[in-house]
Amino acid sequence: MKQARGADESAIAGTADGKIGRGDSKAERLQKILASAGVASRRKAEEFILQGRVQVNGQIVNQLGSKADPVHDHIRVDGKLIHPADEYRYYMLNKPKQFVTTASDPQGRPTVMEFFSRIKLRMFPVGRLDYHSEGLLLVTNDGELANALTRAASHVPKTYLVKVSGVPSEDALNALRRGISIPLGDSESSPGHRGREARVRTAPATVQLFRQGENPWYEITITEGRNRQLRKMFEEIGHHVEKIRRVEYGPLVLDLPPGESRELTAHEVQALYRAAKLSAPGIRSQRIETKTSPRSRSGEHAKALSTSSTDSAKGSTRKLAASRKGREPGTSHQR
Repeated sequence: MKQARGADESAIAGTADGKIGRGDSKAERLQKILASAGVASRRKAEEFILQGRVQVNGQIVNQLGSKADPVHDHIRVDGKLIHPADEYRYYMLNKPKQFVTTASDPQGRPTVMEFFSRIKLRMFPVGRLDYHSEGLLLVTNDGELANALTRAASHVPKTYLVKVSGVPSEDALNALRRGISIPLGDSESSPGHRGREARVRTAPATVQLFRQGENPWYEITITEGRNRQLRKMFEEIGHHVEKIRRVEYGPLVLDLPPGESRELTAHEVQALYRAAKLSAPGIRSQRIETKTSPRSRSGEHAKALSTSSTDSAKGSTRKLAASRKGREPGTSHQR
């Protein structure tokens, strides 16, 4: 029988099937609850449990397989109460340059979450785009989907338009296609220290010329998301990356100008779940069902490239100011 929150903690007892909360009909594994709430990936949540950092109704839980009811039980991590999401929301943002892809920044730089300040839910970006990169970014409060998309085993393809200095040889491009050794660290190492630094080999990539020129653009698709991976890959073949713009993330195709966002359709959310190899839940949060005709992806990429981001930071500042006057970012749909 379910008891109200705040009942005597002495009523809590572990059971043979791992249930440590008060609820029984909706009991879920603790690591799944924490992942769905966006606290951490399931693997990281398991570490939290083993480290004794998780409490259910005041009782420390340090056994994997323990279950609780995310609605009726008090679940805390490091003393902080976890609130399950009443609804899941999914947004596509065309991230401008000079925004960091985090919820906060110790250096005080603007973050992508400023575009979602009017949404009264704990939203977070999925994956990464560095400060100087731009393009498609998924933002949601669905922790389970976010963790599934970003784990290495998901192999979700991500497509970028990359402008480089100089024209790489075909042999150099073939090296990128096969996979190339890049440094693991965040900082660039001098050639004399390369033998001692930790390195990793990238997975094979799809690389094709997108726009010719003295400093050409390439369309490149990778299935990894290592820190500064594209910049490091081109540095290894002797070419500096000038610009990076992500135009596809799994089934999503960028169709917005810099600094704009929109809520995903139910069809797009279901496609993301398939890409992450998850069973899609009922999409109860979707308020818009945009019906679009089939698009040419190359046409969308060309549109993304022609939409200059030179003034994107300035334009984004104006959009932020508008959003702070009472409307949600990047959408004119009324709730």
